[in-house]
Amino acid sequence: MNTTDTPILSIRGLAKRFGGVAAVSGIDLDVAARETVAIIGPNGAGKTTLYNMISGRMTPSEGELVFEGRSITGLAPHRISRAGISRSFQINNIFPEMSVRENVEVAVSARRGTARRWWNIASRARGVQDEAAALVERLSIAHLAERRAATISYGDKRLLELAMVLATRPRLVLLDEPTAGMTPDETQRVTALIRRLADSGEFTFLITEHDMAVVFGLADRILVMHRGERLVLGTPEEVRVHPEVRRAYLGDTDEADEADETT
Repeated sequence: MNTTDTPILSIRGLAKRFGGVAAVSGIDLDVAARETVAIIGPNGAGKTTLYNMISGRMTPSEGELVFEGRSITGLAPHRISRAGISRSFQINNIFPEMSVRENVEVAVSARRGTARRWWNIASRARGVQDEAAALVERLSIAHLAERRAATISYGDKRLLELAMVLATRPRLVLLDEPTAGMTPDETQRVTALIRRLADSGEFTFLITEHDMAVVFGLADRILVMHRGERLVLGTPEEVRVHPEVRRAYLGDTDEADEADETT
């Protein structure tokens, strides 16, 4: 981790209610530039709702989001994206009938404001082509550049989506279950690539992930949510041994510990 004192993202008192039910309640979190923070918790803990508020897909019921010193609370997703926050989703968000290269070129063109003229400019826009080629190489899918996106493996599709996310040149990347549904080999490959990106010092990551090996392998800090609230925030080692986390999330109990000691 290579961080500065000023947080790139500050979350203060963030809450989201649906009727009388609080899906997220009073979340506070500072994320430093070039830090990787994982957000974990059981199903229904509020992780997706929190992501949806950060990315603009939901408006908070209360609280504030500040990104690079500017309030982004309640802004539309496209404005938050332009501000420098990009998100990948659990479901691949790619163009299956286009080639891998074309998918990334579309994303680069969109950032440059030329997406509507995509079919007219792609073949002659050398800057778009060069930038897309560099991203495809960086995400280790250059050998698939001319393949139709629908035909590549699930793991490679996730890498393609990540290349498209990075094409927006984000300072903060939200990764939603980046290894969900992957084989062990694919998980190891994608985890190593995310680690290389994090170590480059160019990106800040927020990650939700159910695979604890991935979480503990990537995160500088971990926010544990439970029933919409912040349960624990700490380093991986602090979270790993925290008794409330073991009871609420990892499924350990004092009785189980005692049983282990007597068997």
